Amino acid sequence: MRPTILFILHMPPPVHGASMMGKYIHDSRVMNEAFDCHYINLTTAKNLADIGKVGLRKLIQFAQLLSRIYKEVKKLKPQLVYVTPNACGGAFYKDFIVVQLLKVMGCKVVAHYHNKGVASRQNCIPDKWLYHCFFKGIQVILLAESLYADMQQFVKREQVLFCPNGIPESSPTNQKPPQNGLPHIFFLSNLLIDKGVLTLLDACKLLKEQGYVFQCDFVGGETADMDTERFKQECKQRGITDCVTYYGRKYGEEKIPFFQQADIFIFPTFYRNECFPLVLLEAMEQGLPCISTFEGGIADIIDEGETGFLVPCREVQSLAERIGLLLNNETLRQQMGKAGKEKFENKYTLQCFENNFKKCLEKCLEAE
Repeated sequence: MRPTILFILHMPPPVHGASMMGKYIHDSRVMNEAFDCHYINLTTAKNLADIGKVGLRKLIQFAQLLSRIYKEVKKLKPQLVYVTPNACGGAFYKDFIVVQLLKVMGCKVVAHYHNKGVASRQNCIPDKWLYHCFFKGIQVILLAESLYADMQQFVKREQVLFCPNGIPESSPTNQKPPQNGLPHIFFLSNLLIDKGVLTLLDACKLLKEQGYVFQCDFVGGETADMDTERFKQECKQRGITDCVTYYGRKYGEEKIPFFQQADIFIFPTFYRNECFPLVLLEAMEQGLPCISTFEGGIADIIDEGETGFLVPCREVQSLAERIGLLLNNETLRQQMGKAGKEKFENKYTLQCFENNFKKCLEKCLEAE
């Protein structure tokens, strides 16, 4: 008989890394054949701007969520309950209540983290006590070894399993479209300042002043940080409207032409919850060298000097230097892109994730 697992996870909308991985798990034939799977959507946010906000609607939804969890656990008597909690802030307090309810009901719990921030609150007395209670007696899945430092004060190493994210393989892109000789730089993410939008614009300004000729394409949704009009103004102020273009939000196959024409993928994020950006996996699959930062688990994804470069957060000069190095060296771009694609195929496909994730759940089920 297949073990019964209750998955309490985030599902889109809104679309972000954790919700997309939740969808992949929900739709996984591997998971649903190996286990008797049942799902509850943990999401209460309507969109990205709504994440982290508190209101009456959310409180009512949360009360309904607790009621549903209680009823499902009583009915299913699952051998394991899987949750995707938040690491800090108001959302953590909500997830704390969920996990304590599960513990009171005698459930074996595994917490799969797609965010970080425990270390930022570990010296706050109330949160410190809550973390000790939260992590006691549960198992944890992290996306990368480097993320363990965020919670090592409260979680023993033997409690932790590691499972990097993976994404579905897309249509092959064997031939680039004509580019009129211009190398293309590509940024893909929602237009959040913390994702490094202004950092990249500043780097483009510096590169243009140094005589580099290039095209930089931005794709992603508008946010409260930045809409189309502000983006245009930021470009105008820097004198880069001739070499930077914003194309708006694109989904699924709509993104492929931008990857096809790109030569370098840039993601200069310093977003506090950044852990394991799926956009880097998408770029590696398409054979692009990647330049990003040391934020979260990114250093586990990009092999410095082999599949791309890592630069300190917000350091425009360092970012511009690395972009310039790749703009000047097509052979290096191709070598790094090839190495990145090979790493993707060996570690970051959806099939790799499903197999690793299944093994993690089996270990959780076997643990005392």
